[in-house]
Amino acid sequence: MAENKLLFEKVASINRPPIFCGVNYQFWKVRMRIFIESFDRGVWDAILSGLFIPKVVIVGQCANKQWSDWIGNKSKKAQYVCIAKNIITSSLNMDKFFKASQCASTKEMWDTLEVMHEGTSYVKQARKYALIQEYELFK
Repeated sequence: MAENKLLFEKVASINRPPIFCGVNYQFWKVRMRIFIESFDRGVWDAILSGLFIPKVVIVGQCANKQWSDWIGNKSKKAQYVCIAKNIITSSLNMDKFFKASQCASTKEMWDTLEVMHEGTSYVKQARKYALIQEYELFK
């Protein structure tokens, strides 16, 4: 029975996001981006741009618009953020879910997962140079 469950979790689906359990982040990241873009390109843009709250200028000061005043594209853009949050959190196991759910925006969620599993750009660069050096020493 447990083998069937594992097999079911590894099967790709066009209706469910790929599940990330903490292993092989690069593979999951690519599959997740493809899944999200196939759902709607606006959802992927919502992840890249982060939290969206329309603003209004009142007496020279900028303030957040009331939700009931959001119309047309602004309402749709905000809906994309909600969909993106749902897709990301639905694809994570419990451990990763609790870390991602603390984030305020979808961009912050995505970036947090990326830093947790790939490191910062400085760490990536250091890994690259270490691998190059290891390869050269191997020769």
